[in-house]
Amino acid sequence: MSLDLTFLGTGSAYPSPSRGAAALVLRREGQCWLFDCGEGTQTQLMRSHLRAARITKIFITHLHGDHIFGLPGLLCTLSLQSNPDASKAPVDIYGPLGLRSFLWRNLELSHSQLLFPYAVHELVPTRDQCPAEEFRDFSGWDRDGECPQGPPGRVLRLDPGEGSYLLLEDEQLVLRAFRLFHRVPSFGFMLHEKPRPGRLNVQKLKDLG
Repeated sequence: MSLDLTFLGTGSAYPSPSRGAAALVLRREGQCWLFDCGEGTQTQLMRSHLRAARITKIFITHLHGDHIFGLPGLLCTLSLQSNPDASKAPVDIYGPLGLRSFLWRNLELSHSQLLFPYAVHELVPTRDQCPAEEFRDFSGWDRDGECPQGPPGRVLRLDPGEGSYLLLEDEQLVLRAFRLFHRVPSFGFMLHEKPRPGRLNVQKLKDLG
């Protein structure tokens, strides 16, 4: 399995002319997975060797602006570069509870209609992930019928046995989220490559005795 990382931004709080806000791309077998999407991420993508159209999954660590303000704009740009295709697999977006409402309201208020499907999978935080006075319970948002056509997606809860959240698993890897302590609920992401048999040149071994 081929993996490589590209740092699009490592700055904090806001982007600068020479340094983007938080964003990192993991490239895996033709797909791009984006971790965080600070303001200006799409500009950084244009300056890189990566193709934004290959982004299939997006992971948001927490809901501070320097990690999410670039996301609505990036999705809109991807839509402008897309052709309508109802059969296309959705872009999966993972992040803390509240992310679905943030995206839906931004796109709705700006009259933005995406030409591709997307799904938002929200991680339910625990109250010990941030100072008590900073914790916000977003679990009741959009249950009043104001978001009837919001994006689909799962609600993911902490697996007490593992101490983490299982996001996805295939024959090659497992991706989990784990809790971090920050001023707001925050998550890290861990990609674990599964064991696989090695490849031996049997004839070469015989030749070498």
